[in-house]
Amino acid sequence: MEGLSFRSLTFMLLIAFLVWSSYIETCNARRGKHWRQSRSASASLYKKKGKSHGSSHHRSNGGSSKPKPPVAPSAPPPVPKEDIPSKPPRNGDDNDSAATFDVLDFGAKGDGATDDTKAFQAAWAAACKVESSTIIVPSQYEFLVGPISFSGPYCKQNIVFQLDGTIIAPTNYKVWGSGVLQWLEFTKLVGITVQGEGIIDGRGSVWWQDSPYENPLDDEEKLIVPSNNTVNENPPTPISSSLGGKMPTIKPTALRFYGSFNVTVTGITIQNSPQCHLKFDNCVGVTVFSMNVSSPGNSPNTDGIHLQNSREVLIRNNDLACGDDCISIQTGCSNVYVRDINCGPGHGISIGGLGKDGTKACVSNITVRDVIMHNTMNGVRIKTWQGGSGSVQGVLFSNIQVSEVQIPIIIDQFYCDRSKCKNQTAAVALSGITYEKIRGTYTVKPVYLACSDSLPCTGVTLNSIQLQPMQEAYHLYDPFCWQTFGELLSPTLPPVSCLQLGKPASNHIQNDHDVC
Repeated sequence: MEGLSFRSLTFMLLIAFLVWSSYIETCNARRGKHWRQSRSASASLYKKKGKSHGSSHHRSNGGSSKPKPPVAPSAPPPVPKEDIPSKPPRNGDDNDSAATFDVLDFGAKGDGATDDTKAFQAAWAAACKVESSTIIVPSQYEFLVGPISFSGPYCKQNIVFQLDGTIIAPTNYKVWGSGVLQWLEFTKLVGITVQGEGIIDGRGSVWWQDSPYENPLDDEEKLIVPSNNTVNENPPTPISSSLGGKMPTIKPTALRFYGSFNVTVTGITIQNSPQCHLKFDNCVGVTVFSMNVSSPGNSPNTDGIHLQNSREVLIRNNDLACGDDCISIQTGCSNVYVRDINCGPGHGISIGGLGKDGTKACVSNITVRDVIMHNTMNGVRIKTWQGGSGSVQGVLFSNIQVSEVQIPIIIDQFYCDRSKCKNQTAAVALSGITYEKIRGTYTVKPVYLACSDSLPCTGVTLNSIQLQPMQEAYHLYDPFCWQTFGELLSPTLPPVSCLQLGKPASNHIQNDHDVC
């Protein structure tokens, strides 16, 4: 009986202990998960919370970092730099040298005799990988560079080609092989800028002297009849190419941009190109300002700036002297704005020739204003071939000051730079053409407007035209118009009575295939 009592007492004590343990666990559970930390950890956490609420996530690294000792409230810790929100730094902002690539650092000599083409290629390859990088062509050096392409499309955006030195073209005929279409080329880039105070020298005289008379002549020369019956008083000066060889018949453009967006050219000088000086083909968003083109007036086919299949173009504040059109606007161009140009010598500013060999040409929304022309063959001109299709519409020539210009105002839809061209009825349609504030002196003919028989020009407007003859060595002719319809908004000097007012009685309607 005593044994039974002892066992019963033991059992009752065990039950009581279990009940008490269950009560303690229940109380602990009610206090939440943070209670599972040790008492010392809780005290440390309390001190941290009192010190700072906003940056506690920087002190935890997966729970493994040691807590920092507390700091007195009177001296709060400085905020780490990484806690300050900021935009991602542009490459080179924190280290300018990382985004600058000097061609001298890539082996260029700049002595005018050593071929530096590979050094330029290497510098471009490095800059191509860095957004907003800059290639440096330093001043006081002359770099001999052969045909080269600075190409994308995998290059980073917004590369700057800083040209302060001089780049010269080779005169060794072997470098050019059978001929190339461009010397320096930038292709398939976004945000490319060529800037500086440097010079691109094509040394074109070695090209001009080899075949000065094989190149097609500007068709407007047929309208010029010198009184002494001479044709070319100042042929190009012959200069032999190095090593005595003959340069290829295919002549390169000095600087060409192809298939690029947001292109800027400023500050530089391009001189003596074998053919065209500066060309833009299939580009969108082009800006050319404060740059110079310089070549002799008798250098063949050396256009200053040539546009083709490009749109959203601004050309302003440039001095252009060459042997062909100061600015040439070809098919596929729209939204082109040209202003503040000094042109001469040269062949003026032209749209065309368009429609050659039966091709379709589309040009629209062209403005040319605030131009000074001196001693040029033409002033402002539109020229198209017979047999073409498409249209030119929405053109404004305004505030053009001419001095000793042979023919200031021209529309020529019978353009032909060959000895003979076939007569054809198809033509590029011309409409909405305005000539206003064209003033100055001419040496041959003030106005020449020759439009297609089957597709007359419409909407041709003349306003504030004041042109006086120089009366020097040339026979002078009256204004000429053919199949040109439009209006005179003010009296002209001389009178342009040949312009037919209104619209033609019947006009050929282009096929849908021909319409732009």
